Amino acid sequence: MAIRNIREMGDEVLSKRCKEVTQMTPRVRELIEDMLETMYEANGVGLAAPQVGILKRIVVIDVTGEDPHILINPRIVECSGEQTGHEGCLSVPGKYGIVTRPSYVKAVALDVNMKEFELEGTELLARAICHELDHLDGHLYVEKAQGGLRDVGDEEEEEEEI
Repeated sequence: MAIRNIREMGDEVLSKRCKEVTQMTPRVRELIEDMLETMYEANGVGLAAPQVGILKRIVVIDVTGEDPHILINPRIVECSGEQTGHEGCLSVPGKYGIVTRPSYVKAVALDVNMKEFELEGTELLARAICHELDHLDGHLYVEKAQGGLRDVGDEEEEEEEI
């Protein structure tokens, strides 16, 4: 396993649409392990493959630090409600924005054995699923940030922080 470099806003790889994973290979397994290690090292709650320069439809998410979710070729099939709160990104260091997302999300994805499963999330997990899946289509949260970006450390007393 290895910690990979996280690409930052302005890197063209972050604006490209990712390709589906068609089979589990040793290289894909290694990528997933590296993504988890990189996410934990950076104190993130999620990481998408393009953030480490790989245009594959893979994300890892762990909002508790103890329960990692690995999603291959994920897609959102249901969402409801609304939440507005602070959102940051490992590819936009030192900044955050106020973003509105669904408060409930159901996604369908493949696991590391290429078996389909569903992941349902509310609040922070719902926000993380939406945020990471946006990366797979070449979008950053900054496109949705209300009132532009703010510096971390300048947080006002607003709703929840991601």
